[in-house]
Amino acid sequence: MHTAILGGPAPSTASRDPPLVTRPSKPRPARTQLAQAPPRWSRGSPGPASRPAADSGPVPRVTWPSRPAPRSPAGRAGGSSLGRLAGPGSPAPVVAMAAVVAATRWWRLLLVLSAAGMGSSGAPQPPNILLLLMDDMGWGDLGVYGEPSRETPNLDRMAAEGMLFPNFYSANPLCSPSRAALLTGRLPIRNGFYTTNAHARNAYTPQEIVGGIPDSEQLLPELLKKAGYVSKIVGKWHLGHRPQFHPLKHGFDEWFGSPNCHFGPYDNKARPNIPVYRDWEMVGRYYEEFPINLKTGEANLTQIYLQEALDFIKRQARHHPFFLYWAVDATHAPVYASKPFLGTSQRGRYGDAFCHCPAGMETPFVTVLQVWRRLLSPSCRYGDAVREIDDSIGKMLELLQDLHVADNTFVFFTSDNGAALISAPEQGGSNGPFLCGKQTTFEGGMREPALAWWPGHIAAGQVNHQLGSTMDLFTTSLALAGLTPPSDRAIDGLNLLPALLQGRLMDRPIFYYRGDTLMAATLGQHKAHFWTWTNSWENFRQGIDFCPGQNVSGVTTHNLEDHTKLPLIFHLGRDPGERFPLSFASAEYQEALSRITSVVQQHQEALDPGQPQLNVCNWAVMNWAPPGCEKLGKCLTPPESIPKKCLWSH
Repeated sequence: MHTAILGGPAPSTASRDPPLVTRPSKPRPARTQLAQAPPRWSRGSPGPASRPAADSGPVPRVTWPSRPAPRSPAGRAGGSSLGRLAGPGSPAPVVAMAAVVAATRWWRLLLVLSAAGMGSSGAPQPPNILLLLMDDMGWGDLGVYGEPSRETPNLDRMAAEGMLFPNFYSANPLCSPSRAALLTGRLPIRNGFYTTNAHARNAYTPQEIVGGIPDSEQLLPELLKKAGYVSKIVGKWHLGHRPQFHPLKHGFDEWFGSPNCHFGPYDNKARPNIPVYRDWEMVGRYYEEFPINLKTGEANLTQIYLQEALDFIKRQARHHPFFLYWAVDATHAPVYASKPFLGTSQRGRYGDAFCHCPAGMETPFVTVLQVWRRLLSPSCRYGDAVREIDDSIGKMLELLQDLHVADNTFVFFTSDNGAALISAPEQGGSNGPFLCGKQTTFEGGMREPALAWWPGHIAAGQVNHQLGSTMDLFTTSLALAGLTPPSDRAIDGLNLLPALLQGRLMDRPIFYYRGDTLMAATLGQHKAHFWTWTNSWENFRQGIDFCPGQNVSGVTTHNLEDHTKLPLIFHLGRDPGERFPLSFASAEYQEALSRITSVVQQHQEALDPGQPQLNVCNWAVMNWAPPGCEKLGKCLTPPESIPKKCLWSH
């Protein structure tokens, strides 16, 4: 049964959308400006800083051009089309909820009317959609977010020519539930990607998991088919590996990638190596046909994933609107990069004497765990992986430009959860000023980098303070296609078009779930923790640390602490690191508690938890004989089927 947060078990009532929060707010600027971008997409180091862009009027209206036939780069007028973006709109204050709802309906009506003639030759087409989902990349890993080595020139340029969201969240601090939420627009507690085997436990989809994405869930690519989209996933699926959970059974038309993380290598006896698929059938396995050298960190997977994306864009850009979901995993441990990028990052190179030591431990005396980490990862290669991903994204955006479809392609970049500090610094990223990382519901576990780019539509150089969620990409993508979300279920994602195109802000809560438990909620700039927990003392003493160097007494607890009667409340604007809880006696605490409690109660009253999918494990369902294995001579014999309860330690 679902565990309620404030009181007893949550009632299971008819599923419906919880109402958006309305409250009077002091006007504040919705967005501020970033510096203008350098003149071309970068293949090397970032260019010199440039002056801020000037205000040049309102955000442009959405229009869909007819899909042109691509021209060769030589036939274009001189200069980059990126230099001809519309300027930023005037800063907009926080608006009343009724006005935002009206604006959202207006955009939806405009998009539906524009989509009406899609079937005829030369008729307006809805925009292409390119979602770039990183794996375990942290808020602080991009130059534009303050990473000091400034090794992400293409992503920084994407921000300078588009919109940056500093307050954007994943729906869960772990990969599988977060991805399920993005593609369904629904919290994991609704779509079934959680466990009830233990209280407040993270769970995901290792290859022994029996469950996966339910047939009852409607995924984004399935819905986009109604508007004529062709969809492809490149990279990690992670919503179940058994045949009924295959991405092509849930709306995607093409797939190149893997159903699970690239853990291994395994001996194919006790556990099989993870398969790599092209569409319906496997074409090899990690560490076999697709090698990953754990000693050097060398693997060509990011280059393969890049080529898959480029080929798909070239094929589809001249014919159909496309949805490309590029879900690469190079920044997930074991981290990898191709040979040209290995050892190139300033974030740590082979031979640096102490690049493997956590902050504050730069001494010759290292622990057994540190020695193991050095042997596993001698090159501090996380920065190398980030550089290769940045270079790949630059090539994709440049191709959109060369094909003259950049102004008809909506691009969004984010990550599935915070950086895995347990793997840092050699195989993990940075969460900037935020507390802890992946696996936790502190800010470092769920606040993500987020960039939107749509030349000619999203004004350049904007910073928007809208509280956003990866689930919003579901609803926003449907709105771009002129579609409405399913009306027979609760949808947690918002349509971000008013924020993206007009700079408007909407009051909405962010809910932080860990398994079956709502751990925290944010409304405005106040965050209330109803439960706190990092991981158990037992795991912590074994060297598993989700918050290295960040102990906050009474907050980063190693016992699951119940604060439901008197939540810990932080002001994230003044205290983004969640180190100084508000005084229980203060008027600010009482006002914030009243508002947040009301929102949480509305949420729980409307909540109808889905059937948990991550409770049962069985070694017989692992990737022993995936479709296509017989053609490659790669079929393995599974063991006896023995279903059992999955054990989730944290």
